[in-house]
Amino acid sequence: MRLLRHLFAGVVAAATMSSIPVVTDAAPRPRLAVHVMPTRVHRPLVHRPASSDPITYHGGAVMTGAVKVHIVWYGDWTGATRARRRAIISEFLGHLDSPYWAINRTYTNAAGNHVGAAPTLATQIDDVGSVGTTQLSDDQIQQVVAAAVARRSLPRDSKAIYLVITSSAVTKQGFLTQYCGWHSHATVQGSSLKFSFIGDPSGPKVRNCSPQTASPNGDVGADAMVSTIAHELSETVTDPTMRGWYSARGEENADRCAWQYGTLFVSGGGHANVHLGARDYLLQTNWVNDASPHCAMS
Repeated sequence: MRLLRHLFAGVVAAATMSSIPVVTDAAPRPRLAVHVMPTRVHRPLVHRPASSDPITYHGGAVMTGAVKVHIVWYGDWTGATRARRRAIISEFLGHLDSPYWAINRTYTNAAGNHVGAAPTLATQIDDVGSVGTTQLSDDQIQQVVAAAVARRSLPRDSKAIYLVITSSAVTKQGFLTQYCGWHSHATVQGSSLKFSFIGDPSGPKVRNCSPQTASPNGDVGADAMVSTIAHELSETVTDPTMRGWYSARGEENADRCAWQYGTLFVSGGGHANVHLGARDYLLQTNWVNDASPHCAMS
């Protein structure tokens, strides 16, 4: 859902599932249009039909051509468990070019140019806590990206997407209570940078951001983050500056299918719906915005 919040907010994975649960750098800072994806509502494992009003184009940018993903692993990512979690996420991003991603490629800009191929994983850096680790604000997430660009740890790239992925040791205002992740954009050193916050929900509240208590890769938190990342990347490429594709109610493409998963199969003691690379994943479906609009995996 799109809304206005001071600085920028973003997106969360929010509701039920099909068969199972699942700014700028100048002062004063203006208010920006932002997008938030809500946490999962605890309710029976039933299908929640998506809205049917059209998702329409509003004249702004979509991300055509090659797109890179730059990751900031924020907080404490040491230890075997967190290393495994990182590997699951990195492997997913390395195999995103698929029929699943092809849904996003049906969206175009004013010139008729389509969203590009799936983003490719590029730079990864660690930041153990440059702006703190407790109750971080939206502004501080943007500061993490801006500072990494300023010190040239990350390239300044208006055609990239920056993911700030916080470890389970980091707390963030609104995370696990209002949202599981979000995306926004900001002007940094004269370039419009697109970035996203993804939190690690592992812990007692993991079910707020996970559709299941078991998972295909044996790590409920990692598999939950993978689906949230898929949501955020889909919305970033189709609505990078909040003037692209969305409905009259402010729903972006991934919103329409949040917490819906289509046809499932059993994997690793949990459920999955797609095989990418060497792993199975449970990803939310995405909105096919054709003559018979619907949620799908391809």
